Order: sequence, then C-alpha cells, then structure tokens
Amino acid sequence: MRRRKTAVAAGCCLAFLLGTLLNLLFIPGGSEHPPPPREELPPPSPPGAPLYPPEEEIGGGQAALARQIRERYEEVLRYRQHRAAAAAGRRPLRPRERRLMDLAPPRTSAEQPRPPGPRGRAAAGPWAELSLEPPLLGCRDIRDVSGVQYLGSGYTKAVYKAVLNRTLAVALKAVDFGGHDIAHCVRQFSALGDCYRLAAYKIVKEMILLQRLRHANVLQLYGYCYQDSNDIPDTLTTITELGSPLEMIQLLQTSWEDRFRICLSLVRLLHYLAHSPLGSVTLLDFRPRQFVIVDGELKVTDLDDASVEESSCTSNSDCFMEFPARNFTLPCSVEGRCQSMNEKRNLYNAYRFFFTYLLPHSAPSSLRPLLDKIVNATGELHWGIDETAAQLERVLDLYKSGEYLQNTTRVPKAEYRRVPEAYIPDENYRCWPSYHHKGCLLSVFDVNEAIEICDSYSQCKAFVLTNQTTWTGRQLVFFKMASNHIVPDPDKITYVKVTD
Repeated sequence: MRRRKTAVAAGCCLAFLLGTLLNLLFIPGGSEHPPPPREELPPPSPPGAPLYPPEEEIGGGQAALARQIRERYEEVLRYRQHRAAAAAGRRPLRPRERRLMDLAPPRTSAEQPRPPGPRGRAAAGPWAELSLEPPLLGCRDIRDVSGVQYLGSGYTKAVYKAVLNRTLAVALKAVDFGGHDIAHCVRQFSALGDCYRLAAYKIVKEMILLQRLRHANVLQLYGYCYQDSNDIPDTLTTITELGSPLEMIQLLQTSWEDRFRICLSLVRLLHYLAHSPLGSVTLLDFRPRQFVIVDGELKVTDLDDASVEESSCTSNSDCFMEFPARNFTLPCSVEGRCQSMNEKRNLYNAYRFFFTYLLPHSAPSSLRPLLDKIVNATGELHWGIDETAAQLERVLDLYKSGEYLQNTTRVPKAEYRRVPEAYIPDENYRCWPSYHHKGCLLSVFDVNEAIEICDSYSQCKAFVLTNQTTWTGRQLVFFKMASNHIVPDPDKITYVKVTD
C-alpha cells in the first residue's frame, strides 16, 4: 500500500514538474489580483483558529497539514499588517540557529507562507484579507513572453528569465513542483493541492516583503498573476526585476572597486534591514545565491526565509549563535530578548560570505589598514551594523576624494609627453584586475595616479585617458606597451613615456 502511494505521489510530482514551465507561459485567463471577497462569506477566522475541520473529522495527517497552512497564512498576515511589535508578545521562540546553509533540519512553519485557504468558499477569505497592492504587471503582460530561459531552483521556487513585449527582461518565479518542499510534503501527506498551497505561501510572503521593504538593494516586484492550472486554483507566478547571478569566482577576478561596491551595497542593505518599517529583519537563508547583481549593485532577491522574530531568552545562554567556524553568545536583555541577534546574524554572514573574500585583496595599499580593521571587527562581532556602515562609507569618501593618495609618495620615475585628442588603438598588454579582458584598463583618480601606475609596470610605455568613468566617478585609463601607432580621437588624451 505504501509503495502504491509513493508511486502515485511520484507520478503527480513528475507531471506537475513538466507543467511548471507551461504554467508560466500559458495563462488561461488569470487575474492580477486575488479573488474578490464575497459578501456571503463568514468573517475571517481569528488567529490560531484551525483552517480545516477538527482533527477527528478529517484525520490526523490532514489536520497537521491544515495547521501548517494556517500558521503560514497567519505569518503572511502579520507582515501585511505591519505587526512586527505584536509578534514580540506571542509565544516565546526557541533560540534560532543556522538553517539551510549549514544543512540544519528543514525550516519551521514560522519562517514561510503561501496562497488561499484550502477549499471552496474559504479560499476567497484569506486572499481578500491579504490585500496585496495592485501590480504594475499582470497576467495579460506574460501571455506573450519570449526568450524564456530556466535560471534555477531552490527548495521551493523555480525561476525563469523571460522578455515581455520584446523589450523588458524580467524574472518569473513559481512553485517548483519537483522541488524539495513539494516532494517532502507529498511524501508525508499525499495531498498535492494542499502541499502546493503550503509552499506557495512562501512566495506570497516574499511578495509582501518586496512590497514592504522598499530599498535600492531590494529586488523590485513588478507584478504577479493568479490562474487556475492543473486542477489547482489560483496558482501563482510573480514578476520581478531581473538580475545576474552572483558568482563569487567571477567577482574575485574583477577590480577592487567593483568588489568594494558589492560589499558597500550589502552593508547598506543590512543597515536598512536592521531599521526597517517591520523591525529588525534577519535573512535566515543567507548565501550568495540569495543575491543578484543589477547594474553593478547587489540586491537581495530571496526573502521567503526572512524573519523579524527576535529570539526570546531568560539568560545569555539562550542567545547562542552557532556558525561552522565560530560561535557567539549575545546578551539577554531585561525585556527577555536576545540583543541585536537578527542584526548580528546578518553581519557575521556578510563577513564570512563576502568581506573576507572581497574587501582586502588588491585594495589600494593606504586603505588596507582600515579595511582589515573592518573585516576583523565584523568577524568578531565587535561592531554592529551602524558602525560597520559608517566605516565603509568612510572608505568610499577616501577613495572618491583621492584622500587615500595623500599618504603615499608620488615621485614620477619617468617623464611623459601629453598628446591631446589622440589614442593608441593597439599595443595592449594584460594586467590584473582589469576592466578589459584583453588589455590593461584601470580606474584612476587623476593623471598623477595614472603616471604612478604606469611607472609600476615595466611593460608600460604610454597610457590613454578615456572619457569613461566608473560608478565612483574615477576615470578609466588604458595602459599601453608602446606608442608606435597614434590616431586622432577627440575624446581621449594620450601620455607617452619619453624617459625611463
């Protein structure tokens, strides 16, 4: 009997896995908004009320699944109603420890959510309660998408790239019927429809957080679409800003300036999350894959495992944070909450996943002492996010203003002849890191720094100032190994080494 149930469940999962992409492409008259409320419906159940009939009526397994759906729905509602403070008065939570990234047990229901109630008329009530903001894009906009490309999937969602109206590239997210969450739930409860609802509440939670957390380093939500599909009502597709995956190996090969921008973006995001309208937000599933790059800026894209719950405590020993390489014990406040646990968890994860790899390496020598101080202070959690953000902003000011060059000795080793409105098209050599993979293209604060860089390379015999700048306003310069062929170019200035 168990084998039969397993085979049926596996068949259903396979069928819906194949249908996931089709659900995104063929929208059979869906709507952008949740189903409207019906006047004859009873008022919504109070928090804690069961979403299904009592357990003795429907069986223990289904009742357990119903309770999980209700818990996730109530979590979504708390975020929707801005009740971060009210959450502090609810039942005490166990000290939260590392989750997915440290291969801990699966997430608890207090960290996730999804769409409507379980059956019939009751489904409209919860959707009406959520009152999601009207989307900019909806079902009509994704009927004729082109260039659909599978990008990846995680425990819950599958993500696709698509082009709308042949102009706007977006990301489409939907529940992955072949993912861990659906497969695990179906094995346990053999109820695909309800398992879908349980998983999809996580997408709803993410949608609401994307609406509530408006920040330059939070991915933009463009819209969403509900449609009936494969005997499941109101399947959900979200439409978001499209970013490039964060590839750490590629980042390590980029310029220090771009790597610093990633770290600065992250710290600005974490500073906002620590002081957000919802309270202090922690990213429980904090890994590089939860972020994307949009126009050089780091943005968080995955918020379904975010939480505003601060762990309760009776002593400092309850405020224990465990990481693979370090453990920390935070103070327990007089209010019975672990002080700044959400903030410190985010900050240490920023240190171990980003700062240690991206901040110090190939940085300007005069900035390295300050950068080392930042890395060490965050690695020991001596600083909070406010001090960390202030110090990184200081690094930015020093770098943009050129003050970091004042403590260096800048005596040119050679003389250079200035050739205005001229360019050297060839004579490239490679350096690292460079903005150009076939040449040596670096950013400088001024001509003096360009001369200093050219003097430091034995093969450098000339350099060309371009009219291009980086995100900090620094000028991009091509360094050349010869000056045999100089051509006119009104937008460039060439400097040729005349003495060694």
